Amino acid sequence: MKLWVIAESKLVAGKAKELRRVSLELMDKAREFGDCMLVDFDGLERYIAAPAVRALAKKAEVDKPDLVLVGSTPSGRDLAASLAAHLGWAYAGDCTDVRPGQGGVEVARTMYAGKVRATVRLSLPAVVAVRPNAFPLPKIARLQFNETMVSAGTGGEKVAFLRFEPTKEAKGGVPLSEARVIVSGGRGLKGPENWKLLEELARELGAALGASRAVTDAGWRPNEEQVGQTGKTVAPDLYIAVGISGAIQHLAGMTQSKTIVAINKDPDADIFKVADYGVVADAFAFVPALTAEVKKSKAAA
Repeated sequence: MKLWVIAESKLVAGKAKELRRVSLELMDKAREFGDCMLVDFDGLERYIAAPAVRALAKKAEVDKPDLVLVGSTPSGRDLAASLAAHLGWAYAGDCTDVRPGQGGVEVARTMYAGKVRATVRLSLPAVVAVRPNAFPLPKIARLQFNETMVSAGTGGEKVAFLRFEPTKEAKGGVPLSEARVIVSGGRGLKGPENWKLLEELARELGAALGASRAVTDAGWRPNEEQVGQTGKTVAPDLYIAVGISGAIQHLAGMTQSKTIVAINKDPDADIFKVADYGVVADAFAFVPALTAEVKKSKAAA
């Protein structure tokens, strides 16, 4: 099977030098399929759908890949769906797994706000958008991938090379989808003015900030901080959920975390069902105390 991985670059010192985590995950996963080529975009200040799709479609008509994998980032979802429609290929988006199947590929998707996990069979050729953090991060030097990078030529069009628009990073410079520690808050914090409690804890832990859908819908926090079915899927080493009830929509985006710590004053909150450690306490008293202990521990180290 001939496979493409469409990569998204991460800016380092103002230049696209490193692949984003999701691209590395897809490259590692692609080994299960056979021959693979990494298509990286570089040269534009921002991602523009129309020329990107035209360039990729022309290259696909020549190279004839059987399967195209794209990270399900905001730009990636847009590109993947548009490319599949342009080529008339099968398409599946927001997938959590993809594997070879009889006569094509099989993808896993969550449906109905995470209540159902479905396996879908796709005939080839196909385009599949895969959620970030769906696969483990490979222990491979990132520079090894540079040897396989190719440009998507436009066949005489004005744009010769393309690049995804850099993903907005979480406050403090830690990208939410790549963070190893996340401090996330919910409606239990009662208002945006109380987020300073989480900001201070996150700063001491070197963590990214996350939020539940109820919080972003209320306008307390920006949408790029939303974790869940309609937000970002994360898989940090440590996920601290503060004042989050544990709705299925939120759980769909964070249950792959290695260690989950839940802080909630309601002992029957659903978040405790998935937590490795649960603290039944008032967040307004417990979080400052936790932050103080972290500071003390860092000072003594």
